[in-house]
Amino acid sequence: MTNLSEKLQLEERLWFLRRPFQLLADVAVLCGAFFLAYLFRFKFDIGEYYFDNALNQLPFVVLIQFTSLFLVGAYSIIWRYVSLEDIKAFLKAASVSGIILILVRLLLISERFTRWQVPLSIILVDTFIAFAGLLSLRILRRFVYEVSEKRTYQIGKRRKIRKQTLIVGAGRLGAATIKEVAGRADAELEVKGFIDDDRRKKGGSVSGIKVLGTTDDLARLADELNIDQVVLAIDQAKSKDIRRILDICRAIPVKAQIVPSLNEIAHGRVSINRFRDVQIEDLLGREPVQLDDKNLHEFLTDKVVMVSGAGGSIGSELIRQIVHFSPALLLLVERTEFALFQIERELVKNFPETKFVPLLADIGDAPRMREIFSLYKPEVVFHAAAHKHVPLMEINPTEAIKNNIFATRLIGELAGEFGAKNFVLISTDKAVNPTSIMGASKRIAEIVLQDLNQIYKTNYMAVRFGNVLGSTGSVIPIFREQIQEGKAVTVTDPKMTRYFMTIPEASQLVLQAGALGTGGEIFILNMGEPVKILDLAEDMIRLSGLQPYEDIDIVFTGIRQGEKLFEELEITGENLLNTTHPKIFIGKIATYSNEEVASMLNNFRQALEENNPANIRALLNRFLPEANICKEKVEQKSAVNFAVSANQGNIIAAQGLTDNIS
Repeated sequence: MTNLSEKLQLEERLWFLRRPFQLLADVAVLCGAFFLAYLFRFKFDIGEYYFDNALNQLPFVVLIQFTSLFLVGAYSIIWRYVSLEDIKAFLKAASVSGIILILVRLLLISERFTRWQVPLSIILVDTFIAFAGLLSLRILRRFVYEVSEKRTYQIGKRRKIRKQTLIVGAGRLGAATIKEVAGRADAELEVKGFIDDDRRKKGGSVSGIKVLGTTDDLARLADELNIDQVVLAIDQAKSKDIRRILDICRAIPVKAQIVPSLNEIAHGRVSINRFRDVQIEDLLGREPVQLDDKNLHEFLTDKVVMVSGAGGSIGSELIRQIVHFSPALLLLVERTEFALFQIERELVKNFPETKFVPLLADIGDAPRMREIFSLYKPEVVFHAAAHKHVPLMEINPTEAIKNNIFATRLIGELAGEFGAKNFVLISTDKAVNPTSIMGASKRIAEIVLQDLNQIYKTNYMAVRFGNVLGSTGSVIPIFREQIQEGKAVTVTDPKMTRYFMTIPEASQLVLQAGALGTGGEIFILNMGEPVKILDLAEDMIRLSGLQPYEDIDIVFTGIRQGEKLFEELEITGENLLNTTHPKIFIGKIATYSNEEVASMLNNFRQALEENNPANIRALLNRFLPEANICKEKVEQKSAVNFAVSANQGNIIAAQGLTDNIS
């Protein structure tokens, strides 16, 4: 594999040898530049003596310049895509060749080397002209290529009618966008101008495209220029700004799309030319996470890292983040075959250099998990496998106890037994004052981890956060599916609120919290402001180009068993301590004694053996004084739900919907 890689690199470096035109063109430029330098030096009156000197020195000078270009990799640059970034290679080559020629001039003072002693003035002028000429040649090549490509595209295919477009944002992202669009023959956009709220930019231009005004001028300009589409190219745009621009576009009306942020592009999730519709994540306006890379490198680099629940929403994103810190080996533990196959395929495609092992396993299977820990001895464990769906766990409480409590205890003990340095549990805000089986089981899992932290040398910690946008089983995919099918969007209660963060943000903060932990902490993430689920539903309907209550109804189904109107991130009376990261706090939560934890687990184990869901509910209320778990058995009931009338805006009865409510 190494020999093949080296061979490919060598071929890439020597590709210019198969391009005689480029080689000859460069030789012509370098020779012409050298003689021009002599002509300028002697005011276009070169005597025979200096002409002979120039002829003698020419092969040596051109050889030095060619060698410099080769050493800095200038010949690996593809002409048709030459950019400002590539100028650095030519500047380096110019510096290297210039320094070598000056050193030869100053050090070889013997008369025997007179033919190599190029005058200093000639060296300086020649270096400037030669490398400016080489760059100009490449820029000309790119220009000719783009013109030729566009003509070929237009002749070979009927020219598409391009969408008349305004770009909102004349900053870095806007500049990158116009550069990408202008360089493509098959671009479907014809950019008519920029819009930017920085009034100082008005009248200026970016890549030849003028800044025509601010967003206050958007409606007028769209009308005057017959605009079909508006593209938002604002890096780290605030949600209120995106919402305001969307409202303007709806009123005009024109289609609005957004360019992925530079952060998304840098992480390889999307490309600059992948315009997309504005998504609900954009409107929620989560700030990008700033990570302490040094701390994370110490935490993950060259470590054997295990992720349980590797095929899930959080587990798979943790893996995408971890690979950037070069672990020695990545262990993907997942019991769903297809989910494991998907994340394996993604790693092979996007991160071929990462060493990983896909492990099909159930975290509650003690022999299998012991085999994995014994064979691979992970140093860092991220435990993301869990049952997390609130209504389903109300119907299946024994499974919640098995998976969320006892399986966590199992792999936590194995981590301690086999010397893992760090163990991070993914917890939830539903563990605070729990009213559901799921939330209570995760709270017990936190207690179990704090207990293990007193027994083993491993640093055990938990990270709590709220709902994750787009995760499996979350509200957003459900709303999206309902809207696509033209069905009414179901909201449990008009007052219900939830905290939200994006999957990448949650995963990054989990990694950062793990790196900060010293053992025993329950980290609480800053979730920002709570979001009304009703507002979320209305926004998603509008983003689909429809109107809530007109095109798509919203139906209120009632709060389900175990749900709250609002979630909490702090237990009443607990203190939060700051960490070095502004979005991560430590909850000072009282721990349970080893005896209390042992008694708790014995009681739950007995309830499982008896298959007694009622006893499980009673035990959760008993061992968690802050819990309020409904003791009644969950039943399927025919419910009267409420919908907002499409025409009148008042609440009317909607019959026949079934939900899991008490």
